[in-house]
Amino acid sequence: MSDDHHRPHEHAPDSDDHLSYYQAMEVAVRELLLEKGVLSADEVRRQIEDMDARTPARGAQVVARAWVDPDYKARLLADGSAACEELGLEVKPMRLVVVENTPEVHNLIVCTLCSCYPRPLLGLPPDWYKSHAYRRRAVREPRAVLEEFGTRIPDNITVRVHDSTADMRYLVLPMRPAGTEHMSEQELAALVTRDCMVGVALPGGRTNG
Repeated sequence: MSDDHHRPHEHAPDSDDHLSYYQAMEVAVRELLLEKGVLSADEVRRQIEDMDARTPARGAQVVARAWVDPDYKARLLADGSAACEELGLEVKPMRLVVVENTPEVHNLIVCTLCSCYPRPLLGLPPDWYKSHAYRRRAVREPRAVLEEFGTRIPDNITVRVHDSTADMRYLVLPMRPAGTEHMSEQELAALVTRDCMVGVALPGGRTNG
């Protein structure tokens, strides 16, 4: 089957000695907001703590719930943002679209223009996701990219590439591994990694070959 590409669409190293233009702008705006009383220091601190708490465990929680609850899975695929809110996970104002891996289709996520990424569910994007090489090659040769991650997708399975945008993010819903019927929701969540939810890996270290 032919591969599909779905498209609706730097950051410099930190340095204490030299701030980039955007880092200096962020500091200036933050200090101005504090000075004018628009934000308090406690509010800024809470926002930073919230960002630090964002890890792939949040996304894994969503995937595990979808694996054990068919009704929740249907709602997740229909409206990812609303379904996440059911679990107390706020992702708005971005629109979250969840794409399901099936025996016929494997999904891969990229952002070809920059590095848009579902941070509320996965935390900070890895360096490879932001790299020019991944952003170019994921579209042009997705199977080769997947193989470099150790994920071989047979030729009879379509690889579908989804391109994130500034206001829309994608999350992959992997297939539940066989032989996990006895596992609890918490145990299932432990099988789900960040890379599974981007589409470069499969849960539990499985291969599709």
